[in-house]
Amino acid sequence: MKLVAAKVPISTVWTGPDAPRDVDAPATAEQPDVAAWAKSMDRESRLGLHGRTLSQLLFAEPVLVRSERDGWSEISAPWQPSSGDELGYRGWVPSSHLGELPGSATDPVAVTVPTAPLLSEPAVGAPVMTLSFGTVLASVEHADGYTRVATPDGGSGWLANDVLRVVGEPSTPEDRLRLGALFLGLEYLWGGTSAYGLDCSGLTHTVSRVLGLRIPRDAHDQADTLENIPIDDAQPGDLYFFARPGKPVHHVGFVSATGMLHASETGKRLEDEPLPDERRRMLVAAARF
Repeated sequence: MKLVAAKVPISTVWTGPDAPRDVDAPATAEQPDVAAWAKSMDRESRLGLHGRTLSQLLFAEPVLVRSERDGWSEISAPWQPSSGDELGYRGWVPSSHLGELPGSATDPVAVTVPTAPLLSEPAVGAPVMTLSFGTVLASVEHADGYTRVATPDGGSGWLANDVLRVVGEPSTPEDRLRLGALFLGLEYLWGGTSAYGLDCSGLTHTVSRVLGLRIPRDAHDQADTLENIPIDDAQPGDLYFFARPGKPVHHVGFVSATGMLHASETGKRLEDEPLPDERRRMLVAAARF
């Protein structure tokens, strides 16, 4: 196995090289356009992602390549812990989406806004690409309100300081809700971990990543790994978990003053709403970071 990194802003992780459909071509292109892909899909197309997509990699995220076939790489993503693979979440991505790890640097920073331009030079530089919320990069230097970050294949770029957060800074429950609320109204996307679409555990995982907390990718693993607390003790910023009788946890959301901030399901949008009776009947656990 070799350790590499995603060199495109967002690389969708698939169940196999044959999983993508014609409608998924923008997501699998050498230079993927995930925004256009998400915009092009209707509800039926999004439902068809079940059993096809697994997760997403963000720019510069490290991955282990396990095997390669027909222009595709089987990978494990160590930043996305999973009970299914001790090396990290496992799936397939186009090999063209992968490059060499960024050079050595320090003080990781995370993008805290939905999207941010990566510039070739501070302030006046041309945008190199648009990065998604949740992207974590190692900083190299700071100058005049900008931070230079290391990028794959030996490159670097600049980001405005006002779109970044130092990953190691302490965070609060209010930070989790504030960042999650950035995506109110965003359409649910199975396997999504980016600003163009999130699923339920993608929301909680990616917000946690920005705040320097590496939690599992899937809801059932989050429930098994995080510190469980009595449901009645849950406070805003904690997590609620849901399961049907005799089944594993299938849904997660942030506890909020209203009820729950969550990415509900395909066909719906991220919302902050009171818990309806049907959902409350499936509430089985709560956890605190």
